Amino acid sequence: MSNISREELSRIAAVAHIVLTDEETERFARDLGALEDRLERIAALDTEGVPETVNPIPLVNVWRDDVVGEVLDREEVLAQAPAAEDGMFQVPQMLGEE
Repeated sequence: MSNISREELSRIAAVAHIVLTDEETERFARDLGALEDRLERIAALDTEGVPETVNPIPLVNVWRDDVVGEVLDREEVLAQAPAAEDGMFQVPQMLGEE
């Protein structure tokens, strides 16, 4: 059984603004107890000499080459825009009047 009492679980749920029924409180207390047991078993394992890992696959800088590919024609794209000026999209001002 979990070291977290039903009262503590109810208080945590209230702080998190979660409404739990009595049945849910009991179930979550059991689930947390089972999780706590598993974590204790893992913590008890002898990991002496086992290197820490963040990713089990040792990949470094897995990026594709930055290669220029086919591009759209600027004039063709701007011709489809609702408003364009001086080779750029024209958009409504967002930060207020200058």
